Amino acid sequence: MKLPPQFSELPPMPAPLRGVLYLLLMLLGLVFITLSLAGIILILAYPQLPSLEVLTDYRPRIPLRVFTADGHMIGEFGEERRTFVRIQDVPAVMKQAILAAEDERFYHHPGIDTIGILRAAYSNFVSGGKRQGASTITMQVARNFFLSTEKTLTRKLYEALLAFKIENNLTKDEILELYVNQIYLGQRAYGFSAAAQIYFGKPLANLSTAEAAMLAGLPKAPSSFNPVANPKRARLRQLYVLRRMHDLDYLGDAAWKAAQQEPLQVKRDINDFGVRADYVAEMARQMVVERFPEQAYTHGLRVITTITKADQLAAYAALRRGVMDYDRRHGYRGAEAYVDMTGIRSDQDEEIEDLLQEFEDADDLRPALVLSANAREVQAYLRGGEVVTISGDGLKFAARMIDDKAPANKRLRRGAIIRIGKDPAGKAGVWQILQLPEVEAAFVAASPIDGAIRALVGGFDFSRNKFNHVTQAWRQPGSSFKPFIYSAALEKGYTPASVIADEPISISAEETGSQAWEPKNYDGKYEGPMSLRTGLAKSKNMVSIRLLRSIGTHYAQDYAARFGFDPDKHPPYLTMALGAGSVTPWQQLTGYAIFANGGYKIEPYIVKQILDDHGNVLAAAQPAVAGDENLRVIDGRNAYLMDSMMHDVVRRGTATRAATALKRSDLAGKTGTTNDYVDAWFCGYQPTVVGIAWIGFDQPKRLGNGETGGAAALPMWIGYMEKALTGVPESFMEQPEGLTQVTAHDPGGKGTGKELVYKETIPEPPENEFIPPTPAPLSPPSPTAVAPVQDAKPKPAEKKPN
Repeated sequence: MKLPPQFSELPPMPAPLRGVLYLLLMLLGLVFITLSLAGIILILAYPQLPSLEVLTDYRPRIPLRVFTADGHMIGEFGEERRTFVRIQDVPAVMKQAILAAEDERFYHHPGIDTIGILRAAYSNFVSGGKRQGASTITMQVARNFFLSTEKTLTRKLYEALLAFKIENNLTKDEILELYVNQIYLGQRAYGFSAAAQIYFGKPLANLSTAEAAMLAGLPKAPSSFNPVANPKRARLRQLYVLRRMHDLDYLGDAAWKAAQQEPLQVKRDINDFGVRADYVAEMARQMVVERFPEQAYTHGLRVITTITKADQLAAYAALRRGVMDYDRRHGYRGAEAYVDMTGIRSDQDEEIEDLLQEFEDADDLRPALVLSANAREVQAYLRGGEVVTISGDGLKFAARMIDDKAPANKRLRRGAIIRIGKDPAGKAGVWQILQLPEVEAAFVAASPIDGAIRALVGGFDFSRNKFNHVTQAWRQPGSSFKPFIYSAALEKGYTPASVIADEPISISAEETGSQAWEPKNYDGKYEGPMSLRTGLAKSKNMVSIRLLRSIGTHYAQDYAARFGFDPDKHPPYLTMALGAGSVTPWQQLTGYAIFANGGYKIEPYIVKQILDDHGNVLAAAQPAVAGDENLRVIDGRNAYLMDSMMHDVVRRGTATRAATALKRSDLAGKTGTTNDYVDAWFCGYQPTVVGIAWIGFDQPKRLGNGETGGAAALPMWIGYMEKALTGVPESFMEQPEGLTQVTAHDPGGKGTGKELVYKETIPEPPENEFIPPTPAPLSPPSPTAVAPVQDAKPKPAEKKPN
């Protein structure tokens, strides 16, 4: 059969066009087959997909958080750092940044963005390799909740099917809410709300456009674009997100340019919550884990402590300043370490950054790598790329280690690691060479009325030494233990006007049964007879020893137990008079609070409440309050007289520096210096707050000549009290009944004055008693001390978190 003429006259189809037609037919066939297979798979696989209950009944893992009494967070514990936020509370700029970076057509596609897939395929084909992905936000939610991150065709297929199922069961806002709260963003931050706090120290609602763009760039590669670890790559990614926001008309030209130029203040220390209460947070964590081990790190429990931000910062600053001042008095020890710089090509070489990685910041003591050093100036590289020049006064502390005559293993030269900081007392912005101190310290303050801890600093730097010296360090109290001996003596019939000889004493080997003992006063001077009041004010060892010998060492040992001290750590020897036993600062706080509140023993506590994630109280402290006679451990008259005597320690004794600095007359306390300057203390109070300061080395050794309690520990106490007592009026203990005034002659006090004594008859002091002196052994650390709380079982979480 012949074709009609009109057909037979058509020219033959060119070969190239014929090839294109065949290709199109093949592609259409493949598409048909693919869609058919996809339909079959959808029919067979869709019913087998996992339930979406984990999404519809979303219960994120919320970490344990610890707060001050006035609402400031001081600690966060858990594998996932997350703060749940409702989608309506996410600022528009954050949503726009996320959509621009991850899925601009999120509100228009059904879970899979075909246009995005084609665009990514074209880009990858043109670029010659895989450069762009095409996962939507819905697909990322499916992967994060149900699938692994392996890159296989099967996983991508299930991811797409799950995306369809999610889109059919949840609204777009519900899907975005899940994404915003679940996505990993580096630094253990899950969700954008937690990331805002970790990277910028602010709530999500307060983020700027530039900060939002930085966070929105993290999901693609949290480790690569982390602004803490990789600031340069993070910056490039941020600029990309800002450009996409501009292209999508989320940002106008002016706002785009402003965001590009905005300098970002990224937190260097992601664990810094601005309160400096790491030791307190750790104490709270231990308490919660002990009581609620299963819920501690995942159920969003909140701990409210008793400290306040102002008090804690005052204590932290006072301790740091006291330790650094001590360190300055004892000279610069040289370079902290040395690194190999043979492969460094320039002072801006990126490898310099790697050389500093193992040296962490210690708050304001920042590690720096010396690039050059001479007598006039030192140039050093700081983490992040800044090169600083230190000269003039900034070199004074380290001057002897810059000299060519300095030891080779300590001299400052190229490759040396040093510590630098800015002198708060010097010119603004001027760097100085400092060093990490070797000495440790502790400070704790509390209300003497109910024992609520107002501030606690367990050491110089928690990140460097997590040992809590307030609760765990057993140290010799030295002369700070004398008030408890004097208080025992008052109960035995002595008065502040009783006269004791301040004269040398020698105990023979025959009398001791072991070896001769010849104790001395701190200054080696003796002033003859003096009253107990003067003996305590001047901290005379001979007076304390004779007093203890008179009242009996066993009696004093038992009496000290009233104040919370362990009798077995204070053996009944005359060395007890010099504070040769073992105490912790926490115990000292308990003991001195009894003098401050009129004779009542209260238990210091640091956790006020433990709450669940809905604010329900799971446990609460029930502190005893001074004034309850069931808590009385010493006579009110005894407490009043001891308070009066310790006021004299501050007015005219070893702690006059406190009265001069604070310009108050309502301060009382006692210095403490152990044998050979190993431990230095100041334990003191004002009627509203008791404070305990200690300084010493972890491995006990000499602090140095002249490093007494008054020189080394008292300045920390003063530094805290000048802030804590601001605006607090002077107050004094009310005189109890049962005291009468008598005329007393005090040879040591240079005159005759009036003294208060008990009205009723007191038994005469017993016969002299003596037991050979033996140093008290130091005991191992005790567990962290916390106040008892009333427990309650955690309530089950509701379906939707607050």
